Parts: sequence; structure tokens; C-alpha cells
Amino acid sequence: MSAVMKNLAETVPLQPTVPRPASLDAQQVTVQIAASEKRRRIREGVDAPKQRGQQSSVRRILLATLPPILGIAFMVLLWEIVALKSSGIPSPGVTLTEAIKVFSDPFYRKGPNDQGIGWNLLASLQRVGLGFGMAAAVGIPLGFLIGRFRFLSGMFGPIISILKPVSPLAWLPIGLLVFKAANPASIWAIFICSIWPMIINTAVGVQRVPQDYMNVARVLNLSEWKILTKILFPSVLPYMLTGVRLSIGTAWLVIVAAEMLTGGVGIGFWVWDEWNNLNVPHIIIAIFAIGMVGLILEQGLVALAKAFTYEEVKG
Repeated sequence: MSAVMKNLAETVPLQPTVPRPASLDAQQVTVQIAASEKRRRIREGVDAPKQRGQQSSVRRILLATLPPILGIAFMVLLWEIVALKSSGIPSPGVTLTEAIKVFSDPFYRKGPNDQGIGWNLLASLQRVGLGFGMAAAVGIPLGFLIGRFRFLSGMFGPIISILKPVSPLAWLPIGLLVFKAANPASIWAIFICSIWPMIINTAVGVQRVPQDYMNVARVLNLSEWKILTKILFPSVLPYMLTGVRLSIGTAWLVIVAAEMLTGGVGIGFWVWDEWNNLNVPHIIIAIFAIGMVGLILEQGLVALAKAFTYEEVKG
């Protein structure tokens, strides 16, 4: 009992002896002891780490959400100012009203050249998928070969250096000349423009494989297939996925420009058709739709790259 009283005396700060009222019951004594203990913990900083952790969590949330919100608000404000200065630019409110109408029925069909924005986006995505898929099927194996064999690197290096900077639209007439149709010509433009990032990034990844790995393979007398599947592919995968991410952005950029020239069903043609009708709100809606689809494609590939990237490469 004396030990308990000693601990209690150490816990509760010494107070001047005050005569206790006769009406002070045990519950009031407990409340006073708890309050004294809370004051002591605050004074000694016992609860400070928990409070700092909560403050840090709130700070992280604010840093993650506040800058994008402020950026969007700044863009909308600037847009509103431009709309007030120029009669040809619709305001954000007018564009939002039109967007609600457009997306309330995105898959309507009133003829071959009068379809909803949903069908146009799907048509563009189909072309991108075909052109991008063919570019990946050719570019990734070619990148492995160029990175693996110095002779092939020297042979294809000048060709890639000359053709890579060529504008996407410069390839479109070649596609129209060869394929005699607009749809395959657009797919050809996507293919030829999205193949270069995959070739270059895959080749660079192969060339950056540590030489020690290749020396071990040589000592173990591994076949070229074993070297490819057991050493090169796991090491090159992060670089290869970076090339794929860059290529999908290029492909989505090319298809909009190509469809403006070739016509038909597609988001690029939809933008051009709305321009011919002087429907500027629909053009702005299409710009945001193109941006959102591109963002979704890129973020999906970023998530895929993170899932297959080793920790040492991430760091």
C-alpha cells in the first residue's frame, strides 16, 4: 500500500495542502488524478509523437490534393478571363452545359458521318491498338537484337537516327500511296511513329545489363535462348515498359492528327467536323476527352511498369 501511495505521489504534482471538502467523493478524486496525469503527459511530451504523426498525415494529404485543385482552379479562372475578352471562346459554364448534353448520349448513330463521341473515341482506340500492337511486335524484338549484337547496332543506328525525328504526318502520304485507303494509312502512321521509343529503350536496357551477368552465362555455357529468358528479359523489362509508355503517348498523339486529314469515324475527324460547323464548345470537349483518354492509357502503363520494376531500379 505504501508503494502505491509513493507512486501516486510521484505521478501527481505536489499541490499545496488544501482541506478537502466533505462532499468530495471518489469520482471527483479520480477526475482530478486523470487531469493531473494528462497535464504531466503533455508537459513531458509523451503524446507528441502521435500528434506529430497525425499532423504529418494531414500535411501529406494536403500536399497531394491541394496543388492539383489549385492548378485546375487557375486554369478555369484563366479560361474564364479569356472567354470574357474574346467572343469566340465559350466560357467554362457554357462548355460544361454542352458536355452534359454530349455525354448524355455518347453512342448515338444518325449516319456514317454523324455519330456520338463514344463511337469516335472507340474507333480511334481501335486504330491505336492495331498500330501500337504491331509496333510492339516488331520494335521490342528488334531492340533486343540491336542491344545484344554490336554489328546490328552499328547497322540500324544510322537508320533510326535519320527516321526517328520525321514528323508523323510526313508518313501519312506514304501510307495512302501504298495502302490506297485512309484507315490502314492511319494505322501505318501510328506504327512507324510509335516503334522508335520501344526499339531505343529496349536496346539501351540490353546494353546496360551488368557484364558480370553475361560472364556468368558464359561460364555456365548458357544458350542464347537461356540468356534471353533468364538474364536479359528480367533486367530489360523496366526499360522496355518505359519505351512502351512513351510509345502509347506518341500513338495517341498521331491518331488525332491523322484522322483530321483522312476523315471517317474517329475523334480527330470529330474535332475537324465540329470546326467546320463552328461548334467551338464541342472542340473544347473533344480536347478534354482526348487528354483524359491519354492520361488513363499512360497511368495504366505506369502502374504496369511499377508492378514489374525491381526495387533497385525504382530507387
